[in-house]
Amino acid sequence: MTTHHDAPRTEDPTTGPEGTRTEAQNPGAADADGLGPLERTALLTAALRAAETGRPDRLYSDPYAAVLAGTAGPALLAEVAAAGARPTDGQEVPSTPDFNAIRTRFLDDHLRDLTTRDGIRQVVLAPAGLDTRAWRLDWPDGTRWFEIDRPAVLAHKHDRLGDAVPRADHRSVPADLLAPGWEDALTAAGYDPALPSVWVLEGLLYYLPEAEVRGLLTRIAAFAAPGSAVAADLVNTTALTLPHMKPLLDVFADWGAPWIFGVDAPEDLLAACGWTVRALQPGEDGAHFGRWPDPVPPRTETGARRVFFVHGRTAS
Repeated sequence: MTTHHDAPRTEDPTTGPEGTRTEAQNPGAADADGLGPLERTALLTAALRAAETGRPDRLYSDPYAAVLAGTAGPALLAEVAAAGARPTDGQEVPSTPDFNAIRTRFLDDHLRDLTTRDGIRQVVLAPAGLDTRAWRLDWPDGTRWFEIDRPAVLAHKHDRLGDAVPRADHRSVPADLLAPGWEDALTAAGYDPALPSVWVLEGLLYYLPEAEVRGLLTRIAAFAAPGSAVAADLVNTTALTLPHMKPLLDVFADWGAPWIFGVDAPEDLLAACGWTVRALQPGEDGAHFGRWPDPVPPRTETGARRVFFVHGRTAS
């Protein structure tokens, strides 16, 4: 398996990759006006992806990330990096860059498998954030790519991407996933509820109360056709309380986007919401890519911080 697996891009230094707009051309977009605390975390993710793209051992390449992150994203990343420089109880704060890189690559590969091997032709990012997979990766002909998010996020993304051309049939769906009506908005955008789809909930669930997590997962399972797939990331309850996690968690809380939900048995959680899934921890086979720095604690071990990548299908 190669380390970075995206097609090379030709970038114009005056416009950014493939016609995207630089801050010099559109300085107001860099301020991320109109984005709420949770939505601004997408700028952090974009900054992390830009930093990963610059590494010689990168796991993927995202030529759009720096433009999307603007100046606000690197500032947020600097706060996270400062928190990571403060050891607590003899343990270092977890490596956000390594986690983000592994999560991104894991989902890249997983989505490619579902579309190329399994023939799924509807991908739904819920929420979309500043993800660029529709632009930076190749997808089978006929793949429809739906991005649901609040209007301010989609407007920021559209503004920064400019005339960049997606490699799938891309549809933006301005909607709030926690409010009524996104199902109708998605269908109006061309989604076919009778056909299988894959739903990606990346970097979302630990910000939500448990009732909203369960409600959203259940709504998606009820709306998606049989044979549909889901992929998401979660943390366990211990990750929210360990002393060496506190510096990192304090940063997010100070931004107004605290991590509030963890689960110790993600398979059971999703089963109760209509899904049959497998949970994989970063560092295990299929989710390592030579970058996870810590030993992987067995599931039987108590008191350990855990991250889960869950993936599976609608329950039969």
